[in-house]
Amino acid sequence: MTAVIENIFLECARAIDSSVLIDKVSTTDKEYSFQNWFSDRLASIRLNFDEPSRNACPDFRLVDHALEFELKGLGFPGREANYDCNSQIPSGRHNGREIYYVFGRYPAKYSDKSYPVYDLVMCHGDFLNADHSYVHKNKNLKGFGSYGDMMIRDRKMYVAPTPYALTLGTERQVTLIASRNFNPSQRLKRAGAISRTESANLIRGYSFDMMTHELKASLVTNPDAGKKHSFSVFRASNSNGPEVSLA
Repeated sequence: MTAVIENIFLECARAIDSSVLIDKVSTTDKEYSFQNWFSDRLASIRLNFDEPSRNACPDFRLVDHALEFELKGLGFPGREANYDCNSQIPSGRHNGREIYYVFGRYPAKYSDKSYPVYDLVMCHGDFLNADHSYVHKNKNLKGFGSYGDMMIRDRKMYVAPTPYALTLGTERQVTLIASRNFNPSQRLKRAGAISRTESANLIRGYSFDMMTHELKASLVTNPDAGKKHSFSVFRASNSNGPEVSLA
């Protein structure tokens, strides 16, 4: 598994260093252009993967390895501190498979049909959220409205921080944030060790007042409060980028 992750990461680094550009799909569809760029990286190192679907999460599922990848393209300058998770919270595990998230920044405005990848962070999903137990479900409530024949849909949207907001030293670099026990070959070099600490409380529910529009959270004590999740940071061995730390 380590070798596969390493190969994918190094192919992304090679492509960026070689100025392999993103080809624009359309004037409005930027994120899927970045997905196409990543799928070309997988194909170039002969990895089989299921074709991504617009409604599937994660985006890429490898056929021969228990690995999945979720792609997040970010126009720069622009919104890069957080991103919408589209009804699916980030996680490092999904159906027994390991998940890595790939964040790439590219020009927010461009006139050509192709444009570069400025930088890239490939991070283990646990770096964004270490909880594997939560299962997202959309629910509904009937009986709303003056005639009681309307339905309210509880369709949750999650917003998570990006690695660019969580770290220092990842801008203009190609960075891999892996689990602590990740043991790569000499083709990678260590660029830091970081950890995140679980919060004291967890949100386990919420209520919304339809008249006052007040949203209230229901909190419980986190049984793992203070627990640290450690991660190792790597770059290609020929990289001269700075060491990475938490912001």
